[in-house]
Amino acid sequence: MAGRDRSVRDDRARDDRARDDRIRGGTARRTRPAAAEARRPASGRRGPATGGRTATVDRSRAASDGLVVGDVPAGARVAGVLLVLAGLAGAAALFPRYLVVGGEQLTLGGGPGAVLAGLLVPLLSVAVGAGLAAGRVPRFGLAFAAVGGALALGGLLLELYRGSSSTVRPGVEVLAGEPVLTSSVETGPGWLLQVAALGLAVLAGGCAALVWGRTRMEDRGALDPARPGLAGAAVLLGVLTVLCLALPAADVPDRLVADPATGLQVVVEQEGPQGLLERPGLALLGGLLLAGAVLLVAVLAPSLRPRLAAVGGLLALAATVLAAGLGGLRDAVASPDLEWTVPGAGLLAAGLGYALLTVLTWRLRRTVGG
Repeated sequence: MAGRDRSVRDDRARDDRARDDRIRGGTARRTRPAAAEARRPASGRRGPATGGRTATVDRSRAASDGLVVGDVPAGARVAGVLLVLAGLAGAAALFPRYLVVGGEQLTLGGGPGAVLAGLLVPLLSVAVGAGLAAGRVPRFGLAFAAVGGALALGGLLLELYRGSSSTVRPGVEVLAGEPVLTSSVETGPGWLLQVAALGLAVLAGGCAALVWGRTRMEDRGALDPARPGLAGAAVLLGVLTVLCLALPAADVPDRLVADPATGLQVVVEQEGPQGLLERPGLALLGGLLLAGAVLLVAVLAPSLRPRLAAVGGLLALAATVLAAGLGGLRDAVASPDLEWTVPGAGLLAAGLGYALLTVLTWRLRRTVGG
């Protein structure tokens, strides 16, 4: 009897084990597709499709800023290529004949100092443009191109005036480090390359402005608390820059001559180069556009988002102003007939100030916002 009871219990235990095995097997079959879906990489999942195509966003994150970069539009890469071409043309313009003014041949790169001052903006344009064409940190390159293009527009009109209509009202000009009288002007390959460089920079700026809104690039906003202070400093430097641009950075000094009647020495004023807003036609329009662009971008550059876009805008402004200040210093050093003026020193100080502001904006990511 006891053996029969034991056999019944063994049969029931086998039935229970078989039932448990069937239950576990069914559960595993039901959960296996869900588990496989959970293990599938996020990049392999299909998103919402539009028109039969899956919508995906390519994002890259920088740990320091929480930087998110979306797809780079083709127009942004075109702006980068235009920046590279503008930089190459600007660098090449330093070496061939620039202008022949009153029979005197002039070259923009007439010495080591002139070459260094003239290469500042072209080299930056090539470096930033190459990064933009490759699709790296696009809004940094777009901000550089947009600000540089706005500033180059006034410079383009000034350059056209020097090579075409400066003889309409002849006057003393400081060109390529030499004071010359624009009684006759003949253009050379250097002038053509310089006009091409400025024109390409303007085109790059226009292209950058068109694709700015379609280029996604965001960060955590660590710079936001410091933006008002940066904007105030940039505007003050912009006002200083415009005031200094209105007067020549290098001028012809007055002469001391002896009066033959009295024997006393008197000061004789010599005609010097015209100020930025004293010239007619294209030169006046170019000067007004340049002054207005400096003030405008000084206000806008610190407000560009993300932080690297503000760095790019300030970098273009710093390079342009610093190149103008170095050009005035080069003119005063290269020619014994010229002396450096207070506006020229102020222009150099403004350029250094913008360079410091650019570095400060770049470094604030490590101190603002934790």
